[in-house]
Amino acid sequence: MSAADPDAIAVVVPAHDEEALLPAALAAIARAARHADLDRTRVLTVVVADDCRDRTAAAARRAGALVVTTDCRNPGRARDVGVRHALARLPVRRSAPWIVTTDADSVVPRRWLAHQRARAREGWQAVVGTVALPASSPLAEPHRTLYEATRPPRGTPWSHPHVHGANLGVSAASYLDVGGFPALAAGEDRALVEALERRGHRVLRTARCPVLTSPRLRARAHGGFGDYLAMMPRPADA
Repeated sequence: MSAADPDAIAVVVPAHDEEALLPAALAAIARAARHADLDRTRVLTVVVADDCRDRTAAAARRAGALVVTTDCRNPGRARDVGVRHALARLPVRRSAPWIVTTDADSVVPRRWLAHQRARAREGWQAVVGTVALPASSPLAEPHRTLYEATRPPRGTPWSHPHVHGANLGVSAASYLDVGGFPALAAGEDRALVEALERRGHRVLRTARCPVLTSPRLRARAHGGFGDYLAMMPRPADA
């Protein structure tokens, strides 16, 4: 695989009425951006405040993120607006930027951005990661069990079938080649990955470096991860 070494990373976070959870998400991104392996990598964070009635945009600005406001109430459209806003502000240099997306109710690990850059340097053109729930949630164990049910026998690499916009990376060139996130109310992340695979881009599905996401059952996006959790079998005392 021919490798790239991105010298800039665009982090895109769509948000609808997320002033309560967004600060923790942005603080985690800022920590990840200070990883020693990224000392020469510019990290630009863009929050897309989509149809917000609260102070999401103000919270994002206080954290130092760029803010784009939209009223589309469409996760796919919001993610794409954020990506293109970021790319327009990153200079074209030796290596095309790397794009990562997460969610406003999610907390990325400290090595998340370094992990993404390392995979790009190995020649991957997209990285499809996994998510985890807080250990305190009664849904954490059922969620882990469902994930593990798709794992192959021990010793076999796990190319998992999951796609989460909360833990997704792609090279800017590959993203633009397939037209970006489609304007879907749900499943825009899966549609993007399917388009990348159809076009022959090198997609890594890995369970390394999962992102911690919210266990809330009232989803911001209909058909999203919250709806998946709501339908999950769980202990009677959950």
